[in-house]
Amino acid sequence: MNRRDSLKALTIGTLSTEVLLKACKPKDKNAEVSAQKDGEPDRPQSEIDRNKKLNDEKFFTEHEMATITVLGDIIIPKDDKSGSASDAKVPEFIEFMMKDMPDQQLPMRGGLRWLDVQMLNRHNNPFKDCSSQQQLAIVNEIAYPAKAKPEMQQGVAFFNRMRNFTATGFFSSKMGMEDIGYVGNRPNQWNGVPGDVLKQYGLSYSDKELKESVSYSPA
Repeated sequence: MNRRDSLKALTIGTLSTEVLLKACKPKDKNAEVSAQKDGEPDRPQSEIDRNKKLNDEKFFTEHEMATITVLGDIIIPKDDKSGSASDAKVPEFIEFMMKDMPDQQLPMRGGLRWLDVQMLNRHNNPFKDCSSQQQLAIVNEIAYPAKAKPEMQQGVAFFNRMRNFTATGFFSSKMGMEDIGYVGNRPNQWNGVPGDVLKQYGLSYSDKELKESVSYSPA
């Protein structure tokens, strides 16, 4: 199931926007800033302590984590450009997010249970223990909301949530950023409007403007 390109758009346009907005919220001026030794000098110590506490806690069972790993790798499989969702540690990201956003716990756990019940009824095995063909068959029934049957709507809602978390986890990871070619802010120098554009609109730079401008040619 090759959905990598659509997931890039999804990540940039939806769930990751919420993540970016949260990241850009003004910090408390009175918040204690961590020491340089923590490796995160720009983060309040209270936030570092909270993240450590959440990382030390465990929400998903081993069975649930195995199911999330299989699902994540179906959503973003390994290809010739980068690794899969699990290679980018997306399951660990989702585990953390469940503790960071407790309101997501019930729908995620409920969705995982729904998936297992469906597969037990069909194949006498939970989702993670079914064959790849069986796993893909049910994913295809819930991955496309417009085509899904009414009785599969709970699965559709769960898969949408799982897909959003998987895409956000992958494309906010180092591997995912390299996959989309994101390089961050870099110094740049503008050389003015390209000559063909100036010609198209019948414009040109004056001799004075050309003399005062700094010509720059990349190395």
